Amino acid sequence: MFVRESQKKAQSYEKTQASKHRGKHIGGPGEPDYTRGKVKGEVKRWKRPVDSGVIKKLAGKGAKEVVSKSGFTGPAKEEAKRRQIKLIGG
Repeated sequence: MFVRESQKKAQSYEKTQASKHRGKHIGGPGEPDYTRGKVKGEVKRWKRPVDSGVIKKLAGKGAKEVVSKSGFTGPAKEEAKRRQIKLIGG
């Protein structure tokens, strides 16, 4: 039950962030969390900051924006800059 409740909160946060950034919420496995035109965005509602490995993985999926409630590590910021991914604190 805890897992479902946590997933619902995460999905609700994704929808809120998609709307906040004028995007359309999509979500689901293998899909971006939101799109705005051709821009794909990912939303992370984690307790820890997003690291560079996650940025590399999302870049491979074509994400151009990443929203994180807990921020980003220094190396993640550097990786995002190299890959021209916009980082947004949630």
